[in-house]
Amino acid sequence: MTDIIRLLPDSVANQIAAGEVIQRPSSAIKELVENAVDAGATDVKIVVKDSGKTMIQVIDNGCGMSETDARMAFERHATSKIRSADDLFTLCTMGFRGEALPSICAISEVDIRTRRAEDSLGTHLIIAGSKVELQEPCVCDKGTVITVKKLFFNVPARRKFLKSDSWELTSIIHEFERMALVNNNVRMSLDTGKKVIDLRAGSFKQRIVDMWKQNLDSQILPINVDTALVKIEGFVSRPEFARRRNPLQFLIANGRNMRHAYFHKAILGCYESLIAPDTQPCYFIKFTVDPKTVDVNRSPTKDDIKFEYEQQIWPILQASIKAALGKFSAVPSIDFTSDAIPVRPLKAGELPKEPVIEGAKSYNPFKSEYDRKPSTSNWEALYENFKKGDGQSFGQLAASHAKSVSMYEHIPEPEDIHEQEESEIESTLFKKEEKGDVAPICMQYAGKYILTSSRNGLLIIDQHRAHVRILYEEYMRRVEKMEVVSQSVMFPESIQLDEVQRAALEEIEDDLKRLGFSLEYESEDTWLLTALPAMLKKGSGKDVVLRVLDSVTEDSANYGKDHKSNISIAGKVALMMARASAIHRGDKLSTTEMEHICAQLFALSDPALTPNGNRIFYLLAPTHLDSLFQ
Repeated sequence: MTDIIRLLPDSVANQIAAGEVIQRPSSAIKELVENAVDAGATDVKIVVKDSGKTMIQVIDNGCGMSETDARMAFERHATSKIRSADDLFTLCTMGFRGEALPSICAISEVDIRTRRAEDSLGTHLIIAGSKVELQEPCVCDKGTVITVKKLFFNVPARRKFLKSDSWELTSIIHEFERMALVNNNVRMSLDTGKKVIDLRAGSFKQRIVDMWKQNLDSQILPINVDTALVKIEGFVSRPEFARRRNPLQFLIANGRNMRHAYFHKAILGCYESLIAPDTQPCYFIKFTVDPKTVDVNRSPTKDDIKFEYEQQIWPILQASIKAALGKFSAVPSIDFTSDAIPVRPLKAGELPKEPVIEGAKSYNPFKSEYDRKPSTSNWEALYENFKKGDGQSFGQLAASHAKSVSMYEHIPEPEDIHEQEESEIESTLFKKEEKGDVAPICMQYAGKYILTSSRNGLLIIDQHRAHVRILYEEYMRRVEKMEVVSQSVMFPESIQLDEVQRAALEEIEDDLKRLGFSLEYESEDTWLLTALPAMLKKGSGKDVVLRVLDSVTEDSANYGKDHKSNISIAGKVALMMARASAIHRGDKLSTTEMEHICAQLFALSDPALTPNGNRIFYLLAPTHLDSLFQ
């Protein structure tokens, strides 16, 4: 019997490794730029064609390579960054694994021209599919010019699943922003074929302002703390500039971008009670620690970093941010400079007047504002309806609205309450209900939830999410039946778009027009919103468009990592319009309005979840309720 285990050829091994290291054009650009920075470059130029699918070129003025090094650089696990395993604990370079260049040349055609300052001639090398096709001397400038053509030409499955040009360009711009932020002392430019982004070398704050503009200079606060354990520096946004959409959040460790949920939670904790619950602050924070106390060799992308002293760094990080917010008056404070309220001195023998409190006899300081408001509900009738739990009127309303089977028909009947207990409760708590009274079947709690009974228990419904689901289904029905009507606006609204948002707009502009939105180009970064869908009765059309663009860019940034969104562009637009038009938490509803919402919700085929997977209602079963009183 012959042996069946064989050593894979290097070309095959490199293609396998490329599946983790090079996932899309932006991944290749990241690896090439990191090599240029490690080579000591002060000027890096990136040129892409067809969003990197046809060509990627990175030009740098670094140290260059010799003829032997240029050839060895494309061998697997060949690197100049480390010599032994001990070097992994003192890393000061971006790359060290020796997998990027072999992975790139295994799935593309690579042309490289490189020369050192002390050499009179450089080296020209062409490699396609891990095979060297040409190696010869050439005349070139100091540094390295590497060109990647036909990415994934020999991996058709990977190329087939690449997104559109606009989508891939959005991902490239995201990666460019991350690299440019880390390497603020390096001049970096990106030529997409339609636009050139050129960023000068400068301070960390200059790089932030140059990239995102939008008056960020006046919106961010500096933080700077240096301890024996860690040095933390950077900027955080003022609470009043917290964003609902697309917050700029960057963490950098020893000159390397990272994702760190633990530190992200620490930062958000500093803004608790200072910003709205649905907003997040922007932050740009650098950590400098002893390389021996971090592990960057956790994933091929090298952005998952583990700190040895995470728990000790947490309070230092929070203290530095809170100090910045307090130092620059970013938190509410007592104004000691304001004039005191004038007080008339009492005359001789005059006693101070007792303060008049409206409703003082019934005032209870332990009750919330919501609880102090007089009740308008018929509690006796409500209790009778709750005891029965049959939901008959509700079921009739739902059936008449949608002519569909009510959710209550397949829910089993709760256990009967003992007759003696029932009579005792009636005689003790309530008077007998008079004939002709109409029992309300719904009640509102805390301005957020609708409570109603069903055959299977007590239903607690989130009124905002329920209305979002109802409107979403209505909008999608009109889209599918081509019943969307576009309505021109009298005064067009201007929308400022950054590079990433403009790339996303190119991707979905036709879809937006089909859904009733019309956008006209005005200047380099300004568009005019000239028409809206007629079914958007409430909310801002500008806000809907921006939310959709941000949703598209977030999906692009997360693609290949934790990408979970399967909602179409039409679905995203419908969801954003539904959110803008739906009733909000805190809105008071009448009994008729609550009944109508419940009827519409349970007439839907899937009333349990919102389009993005959030729970709409919760059912408290009788057994669970009984257990609370045992």
